Amino acid sequence: MLILIKLFVIFLNFIYLFLKLLPSQNKITLISRQSNQPSMDFILLKKELEKKYKVVILTRKLERDLKSKINYFFHMFVQMYHIATSKVVILDSYCIAVSVLKHKKRLLVIQMWHAMGSLKKFGLSVLDTDTTNSSMGEKLSKQKKKVAKILRMHKGYDYIFTSSEYSAPNFAEAFGYPIDNLVVMPQPIVDILTDKKYIKSKEKSIKKKYPVMNDKLNIVYVPTFRTEENEKKIQELIDAVDYSLYNLIIKTHPLTKLSYYDKRVIWDKDFSSRDMMMASDIIITDYSAIVFEASLLNKPIYFYTYDYDDYIDTRNFYIDFKKELPSEISEDSRKLMNLIIKGNFNINNIKDFSRKWVNQTDEKVCTRIEKFISNRINERW
Repeated sequence: MLILIKLFVIFLNFIYLFLKLLPSQNKITLISRQSNQPSMDFILLKKELEKKYKVVILTRKLERDLKSKINYFFHMFVQMYHIATSKVVILDSYCIAVSVLKHKKRLLVIQMWHAMGSLKKFGLSVLDTDTTNSSMGEKLSKQKKKVAKILRMHKGYDYIFTSSEYSAPNFAEAFGYPIDNLVVMPQPIVDILTDKKYIKSKEKSIKKKYPVMNDKLNIVYVPTFRTEENEKKIQELIDAVDYSLYNLIIKTHPLTKLSYYDKRVIWDKDFSSRDMMMASDIIITDYSAIVFEASLLNKPIYFYTYDYDDYIDTRNFYIDFKKELPSEISEDSRKLMNLIIKGNFNINNIKDFSRKWVNQTDEKVCTRIEKFISNRINERW
């Protein structure tokens, strides 16, 4: 297996030798394997960058099934062409082609990442993490590290963006870079999360689709991804809500598949979790990094952590979870709803949390990113 991966890397570099002979264009390429569709971060950034540069967005999700892997293999040659002919490449996730290939010296590679803040450990920080203590678990962990080394996981970045100076050391650990490579620059999505006009417009379109949301306070539940969702605990939350006072909207992670629904609940498929947070009055989450986005909306946030002990055992945190979070945490759905009814939250704590973990200025983030990139291009080209 490892020999095949090494041969694969050699093969890619051989093909890339010829692609590098092509002239570089005044082009910036944005690459993601998070989704088959461009993220809002990429859409916003493209709109700003294309004022000066040609911008190409390449998105292809790498799934576990064979068909997806074959499609991604051929997609990598498209990536290689655009990487070879660009001045700048911006990533929001790990990209094999960027890390394993030897690029033109003047190519600028920026890792923007797809989540703000640093809540759960990720990247190189979790290579040693295994969900079992068995000898088989240790063997799989060693194999994983060997594969990561051959594929040069997270190598080749010139700069890594992080949303705050407080998350910078954690990002440095996750990517294996000195702190000097870190640049405090939050995601472009901050521009719309702080845009009252945009939020009002999004809220209007959502409530047009769901008129019932105009009549009561709206609670949105946006949990993190779990390989197996605990339907019993979700049902307990559903049953705990007083529907004479509230609507409940459930927006599970896009990768989560639920096999049931409750007619009292709004199970939306048309809007993103971010959109629904904009249209809601109260946000319930757990260990999701979406808390950093939620904090920018200056709304009450609560944490439903019914599996805290088990989750801690399998996913370590960069921060002291219970100490750092800005509002009430409960493992019991009824206690959580009582806290919500009583209004147990401090908006100043949420604002302080937001200011700590997301760098905010009067200037738009997309404008700041464009200026940073243009300055680096002028230095190299």
